[in-house]
Amino acid sequence: MDTYVRFLYEFLNTFFSGLQTIVLGLINGIKQIFNIPEYIHLIKEYKNDFSVQEWVLVAIAVLAVSAILILTILLVYLIVRKYIRFRKTIVDQESMLKEVADLNKKVETMTKEREEILAMKVSQLGLSPNESSSLPTGDKKKPEGEEGQAGPEEADGVRFTRLTIVDKKFAKYKVQNYNNDFNLEEICIAFRNFAASRLHLYYTLPMIRIFMAGLASTKLVILQGISGTGKTSLAYAWGKFLKHDSCVVSVQPSWRDRTELFGYFNEFTKKFNETQLLECLYTASYTDDMYTVILDEMNLARVEYYFAEMLSILEMPNRDEWIIEVVASPWENDPKHIINGKIKVPANTWYIGTINNDDSTFMVTDKVYDRAMPIDINDKGQVFEAEDTPPWDVNFSHMDKLFMQAREEHPVSDENWKKINEMDDFVIRHFRVAFGNRIVSHLGKFVSAYVACGGEEVEGIDYFIAKKILRKFEQLNIAYIKDEIDGFVTFLDKTFGKGKMKECTEYVLRLKKLG
Repeated sequence: MDTYVRFLYEFLNTFFSGLQTIVLGLINGIKQIFNIPEYIHLIKEYKNDFSVQEWVLVAIAVLAVSAILILTILLVYLIVRKYIRFRKTIVDQESMLKEVADLNKKVETMTKEREEILAMKVSQLGLSPNESSSLPTGDKKKPEGEEGQAGPEEADGVRFTRLTIVDKKFAKYKVQNYNNDFNLEEICIAFRNFAASRLHLYYTLPMIRIFMAGLASTKLVILQGISGTGKTSLAYAWGKFLKHDSCVVSVQPSWRDRTELFGYFNEFTKKFNETQLLECLYTASYTDDMYTVILDEMNLARVEYYFAEMLSILEMPNRDEWIIEVVASPWENDPKHIINGKIKVPANTWYIGTINNDDSTFMVTDKVYDRAMPIDINDKGQVFEAEDTPPWDVNFSHMDKLFMQAREEHPVSDENWKKINEMDDFVIRHFRVAFGNRIVSHLGKFVSAYVACGGEEVEGIDYFIAKKILRKFEQLNIAYIKDEIDGFVTFLDKTFGKGKMKECTEYVLRLKKLG
């Protein structure tokens, strides 16, 4: 055993002696690096032998060593400082985690208190707390064998008050056939004359054509421009013309999800907080008329937050798939057109958003613009004498048929598609901007309807490209692309004809001035 003890002593002594040598060597090395008296002694020893040139080199050596010493001290300081901050961050995180844990405990306590309150409420209805699970809630089903029995909340009344009133109003309603025989050009003229003669709102005929073509290309139209040019008035006038006042939804800055549009189920009152938009959609589901929803100041909140679900649904080619879940589970006395807690978004409704671009609003993202048709209204219409025109009764099925006929009878010509593809290649090469199949589909629908409304094909192409494709230039650094703009204008004149692409030319030249 003594032999092993001696071995262990010598073995560990070798290890710790080496470790001691490293530590002492590091300490001695640092002392030697910062041994200022030794540096001074060396300089004094050799000073009588230095020439002028050698004194210059000595000064450089002193400065170099001083710089190294200062940088070393600074590096050590930064490392220590970073470590202290790192430790502080860890401590803060641990403190936050502790606070979160405390909050979770408080939430659990509040949940228990809520359950006790609900139990007291249920007991007042003559049930024991354990029987409360049979009550219909937004996410609970009735136990087996109780289908067809109304719970206490249902017995007190329905949860969709406003929609139930709509059901009663349309109980004996039959879909009206107005025997429409007008075409798109005629309804554009009639709408323009109606707005001027009855509402004293004046719009140019090209603007009405653009608006109508926008309705033909997508369910979401965005009216943008300076304040006071009649953005909201145009959508308002359209609703009046169709004999169904537009549903005005005033967007609020606090909106963050779909409940602001469609409402939500209140677990305490057992009522659904219905919105005006939900009532409008539900009413539209009964008829073959046309309806309009105005999202006023739609970019006061982020559109891709509160309107995200609708953006996805309206892009689905099969209208039978336009379904929104309103509540998680059905009740027996739910409104007629809410099936299994879901409502079908009616195809006879359009959504028209108005936008003011200022410091109080959010920027509308590409995700929204790509799914919508933006229309600029920057000029007030000139007053003109219009024929007195009353509002019209219009069947959605007839308008839908006209839009489809426009695509069949006025498709974009092969020659212009070729020019559009050439422009696409030019824009990709020089500006690194491209557009996808969705925009191509919208372009075909928009231009066809614009021609059916009495416009020229190139005019429709020009407006669509300027508002849907070239708009993407705003996201680029204008300083880097402005030298390419003159070449692009020359390309447009050469490809489509001198001065034919007026909207595109004016748009890119305006960008060039801003750059």
